[in-house]
Amino acid sequence: MTTTTTAAAGTRRNKKIVVILGATGSGKSKLSVDLASRFFTSSEIINSDKIQVYNGLDITTNKIPLHERENVPHHLLGEFHPSNSHPEFTPSDYRSHGATTISKILSHRNTPIIAGGSNSFIYALLAEKFSPEIDVFSESDSIHSVFCKQVRYSCCFLWVDVSLPVLNQYLVKRVDDMLDSGMFEELADYFNDPDSDSVSQSGLKKAIGVPEFTNYFNRFKYKAVADVENGLAYEEAVKAVKDNTCQLAKRQLGKILRLRDAAGWDLKRIDATAAFKAKLAGKRVADIWERQVVEPSVKIVKRFLME
Repeated sequence: MTTTTTAAAGTRRNKKIVVILGATGSGKSKLSVDLASRFFTSSEIINSDKIQVYNGLDITTNKIPLHERENVPHHLLGEFHPSNSHPEFTPSDYRSHGATTISKILSHRNTPIIAGGSNSFIYALLAEKFSPEIDVFSESDSIHSVFCKQVRYSCCFLWVDVSLPVLNQYLVKRVDDMLDSGMFEELADYFNDPDSDSVSQSGLKKAIGVPEFTNYFNRFKYKAVADVENGLAYEEAVKAVKDNTCQLAKRQLGKILRLRDAAGWDLKRIDATAAFKAKLAGKRVADIWERQVVEPSVKIVKRFLME
């Protein structure tokens, strides 16, 4: 490594960023907005969800609605439009675009907050050395030697963790809530669009909900669940969405543990289980979320920024 490169790496590591990890549905977006809107108001949020980076299917991909962003600037959220020359937003793309976005935020003397569930994107962005040809999250027994333990920035890692059995219950309910909010109608519009098979829609095909409902819309090509036959097909698709969402959460948790144990990244675990139990029981959540998630997170970030 040249002297110039070494100096540049050192400069980057002096630039502080906050990184919020967690399985899907664990409250990463909410915590990022809580921190940026109430406690660290000179902050901007960078999405690190590999599907939410694509434009479209906002309900299905569970993008945080505009009214919940509390006027906090969000970056790389629904901004990518695939083309024939650039059909997919890769980890290498995220490394490049994320670094540019971080530099712009830091130039405004603001704090970047990375939030999202794609640990492959987070690793690609933060690892000092990154090779797009190597999948560090594969199940190879020798993979521990592949992880780069050095990061390009000075990072405060917050890991929002929820007990998997509790999270799975919540994810099942969240799918029902998304359907109540218009997910089915959104998917119907997507499949009824003549361009749904085009390159411009390619990234969205990987969103949970699209593969699961493909057979339904290929068979019925209509929005309404009107009779027993397509009602059964609908229930089958919904069950697949729920099952695959829970499986995604399990895989994401495994990757987070690899970042902690194999890469040696210093993840500060924030246990949000009690808040999710209260939510599932229909109890008041705000106080528990504030006490067990927000307050410890604020203390950790304040200490980090003051170092």
